[in-house]
Amino acid sequence: MNIAPRYLGRGSWLARRDPRLLVLVVVLFVATVSQVWDGRAVVGLVIIAFGYYALAGIPFREVRRNWIAALTLITIIVLVNTVLTGSRFEGIVQHSFFALPLIGTPVSAESLSYAVTQWLRYAAMLAVGFPVAFCVSPSDFGVTFARLGIPYKLAFAVDLTFRFLPSLAGEYQQTIDAQRVRGYEPGSGGNPVARLRRSVPILVPFAVNAIVGAEDTIDAMDLRGFGTGQRTWLRHLAFDRTDRIVLLAFVALLVGATIAGFTTTTSHPWTPQFLIRLAGG
Repeated sequence: MNIAPRYLGRGSWLARRDPRLLVLVVVLFVATVSQVWDGRAVVGLVIIAFGYYALAGIPFREVRRNWIAALTLITIIVLVNTVLTGSRFEGIVQHSFFALPLIGTPVSAESLSYAVTQWLRYAAMLAVGFPVAFCVSPSDFGVTFARLGIPYKLAFAVDLTFRFLPSLAGEYQQTIDAQRVRGYEPGSGGNPVARLRRSVPILVPFAVNAIVGAEDTIDAMDLRGFGTGQRTWLRHLAFDRTDRIVLLAFVALLVGATIAGFTTTTSHPWTPQFLIRLAGG
């Protein structure tokens, strides 16, 4: 069974970069986006993020479900935090369209604009973050984080996590297939308690296999003396000229966003005038 994460960006421009660059770009870009609330500036960051994502060469059909799940999650977060609660807009003059039934929270031009801006910010972060999962060789995760100054035990834990999660997914599917051969059909009807009880024939062997696999990994690491001394890494990482240029570009983007936050209105939410007019403002 293949226990490594899918290396979908193999051979792409980003996959040829030093893997540390991909991690640092995420950190720098998140720090940049977190300072920008003006929707017009956020659109520019979204263009940069998806331009960067295009360099990863990740086939969309292979990550369609990942994108759907991630975008669904951020949509729920945005709806709950901005549209439904409305707490961020207390004390601010709002140009309201209507109030939500039962809870009475006003849906205004300001809240809608803020929600769209927040959604775009999350989407941009996702676009920059996906290449880390799909454009870094599975064997490079440990050395990447170790070379970034993270303690080698923690770096190795990250490496194992990226390897172990796909392994768990494969084990889960194998367990379902094995139980189906024995005449078991999971089904999805009934109340949550009934569904949980029907899933016992899957969850029990799945949990046992996961524990056994983890113990095998621990034994293998102990036999190789893991933790008895400083670990060395066979893989050598080095930034080339292109890596440095990309890194400096994202550093400049962060510095520019920081300066703009103090000297302009990019750090404040922006509401389009057409929304205000639609609300009767």
